[in-house]
Formats: sequence, C-alpha cells, structure tokens
Amino acid sequence: MRSAKIIRKTAETDIEVILSLDGTGHYDNQTGVGFFDHMLDQLARHSLIDMTIRCKGDLHIDDHHTVEDVGIAIGQALTQALGDKRGIRRYGSCLLPMDDALVRCALDLSGRPFLVWNVDLPTQKIGTFDTELVREFFQALATHGGITLHVDALHGLNSHHIAEAAFKSVARALREAVETDPRKGDAIPSTKGML
Repeated sequence: MRSAKIIRKTAETDIEVILSLDGTGHYDNQTGVGFFDHMLDQLARHSLIDMTIRCKGDLHIDDHHTVEDVGIAIGQALTQALGDKRGIRRYGSCLLPMDDALVRCALDLSGRPFLVWNVDLPTQKIGTFDTELVREFFQALATHGGITLHVDALHGLNSHHIAEAAFKSVARALREAVETDPRKGDAIPSTKGML
C-alpha cells in the first residue's frame, strides 16, 4: 500500500493528513477554511489520491498558517507514501481549461524542490480567502514533497477559476507522475539509481 499518515502539531496548527496514492479520489477535508477545502477536494478528486485532512488552525489570526502547514503536511505524506519512488512515472503535466482560465502544470517528483509560479490572480480575495495563499500552499507542497513544480496561467479573468484550474492541473499532473509504470515497475526512474 502506497499510503501515509502525517500528524503535525505546532503552536499554530494541529493537522492530520491521511492519503493513499492508489485511490479513487475520495476526499474528506476539513480545515475550517471553506474555499481551501474546496480546492483540496479538487486536488484529491482529480489526482485520484484518496485524501482525508483535519486541521485546527489559528484562524482567529488569519488563514495563512492553516494553508501553508497543510501544504507542508501533504508534501510530507506524499514523500512518505512514495518511498524510494521505485516504479513511478516520475513526470506529469497537464494543460487544464476552466471557463476563462487556462493553466499549465509540469512537475517532476525529483526530490529537488523548486517552484516556478507564473500565476496572476486579479483580485486579492476569493470570498474571504486571500489569493496570495494559493502560491503559499504550492510552495509548501513543492518544498516538502520534493517536487520540481512549474505552474503557468496562460489565460484567466476570474480569480476563482484561475485558482481552481491551478489545483486541478497540479492534481492531473500529480496523478500521472505517481502512477506506476507497467514497463518499469521495479526500477527507480533515474540514471542515478535513486531519487
């Protein structure tokens, strides 16, 4: 079973993440931040990674610690579930349209974290959610998941559509990258012999 459970407790957040890479996209995410839960649901549904997240954060301050720390915990869970990455496809990409938005994602489960983020969100808020937190989530995910992650918004007028397209495109690329390769199911996908 390629699955993981991460418990992360700090003075700012108390988080539990349970995920299974070989799932069906089942999700049960409760962070106390409605829009963020909606985005996490998209991440699970479109990656086919089963995901259960519970987070109690210092929302009386703002949503920042909750969003960033959940990104950290998901990244750690992905790393744990992937193990030595034997047999995975490693790379994934997706060009995802959502109404006015078109977002491209390309990623590598390289173990070398790096985020390239070319996404402009035209408003500062989506409801009560600070749009700058979208990038913060993906920075934390890339860093703690050891992911080289490129996300580019090619078109978009509506912040909700752009943000949702970003989560969905990353999800679809992640789905491709974590899948086992039937032609190389026992091999590390690197000439180095490790990732």
